Amino acid sequence: MKTAIYSRVLEEEQLHHVRLFFETLQSHQIEPVIYLPYFKQIKDKIALPSSVSTFEHHNDLNEDIEFIISLGGDGTLLDTVTLVRNKKIAIMGVNFGRLGFLAGIGPDEVQHAIKSMVQRTFVLDKRSMIHVDADIPLFNGAPYALNEFSIHKRDLASMIKIHTYLNGEFLNTYWADGLIVATPTGSTGYSLSCNGPILFPDSDSFVITPVAPHNLNVRPIVVPDTSVISFEIESRTHQIICALDSRREIVDKTIQIAVRKEEFDIHLVRLSENSFLQTLRNKLTWGLDKRN
Repeated sequence: MKTAIYSRVLEEEQLHHVRLFFETLQSHQIEPVIYLPYFKQIKDKIALPSSVSTFEHHNDLNEDIEFIISLGGDGTLLDTVTLVRNKKIAIMGVNFGRLGFLAGIGPDEVQHAIKSMVQRTFVLDKRSMIHVDADIPLFNGAPYALNEFSIHKRDLASMIKIHTYLNGEFLNTYWADGLIVATPTGSTGYSLSCNGPILFPDSDSFVITPVAPHNLNVRPIVVPDTSVISFEIESRTHQIICALDSRREIVDKTIQIAVRKEEFDIHLVRLSENSFLQTLRNKLTWGLDKRN
């Protein structure tokens, strides 16, 4: 079995867990295919099999690879989405970061997770994504995101006006610092921090959430993910920021831009004993009484 490994950086405090991770792969005869910049960081610090191979671009991942394992936080896992694209490669997130809402497997669960992967006792969660269409090329040939698309004013500019249309029909003009269109997966991310609602991963919806709206009666709205959401922007500056997850582009305010559901999904590996509700309770500390 071949498994791709992606990570951004090797932190010194992660060294023990990373060593254990690769030892567990070897014990199950799993051949790692390591992201080249990460391989250069670990090759002198971790014992790797002589047959180890590397990859650098999404084109290097072929049908021989069934899984890609992300070592890091949620941001690292979001990077893997741009590498997997529409390939049938499942993503397993091992959390070496902070919150780990998407990368839900802790360092102490690595051995169990790899055993589950080999024995096929895991669960695959299908997650929908959002796609951006524009009149100029954006996001380096990967105009999609797992969490959200957002429009922002640039730096310290005044708030912008975002005229928003749903399937061509006028929805609202948002006077705000920005606007988020989040997938169900992204509803627990940036949108949630701007008072957006939490959506279940299989809810087939988008949530439109304003960022610091000028009108206090403007609230987030949930719309079907069969909708096409388009925008016209007014700004005192000539440029605005468009963002897909952690990637961003600075564009002219006259850009013609719309979002819709991506035609393909991605799949996240989840341990069978975990669930979305359990993740909500654990990561958002629901019901935790800090007095005790």
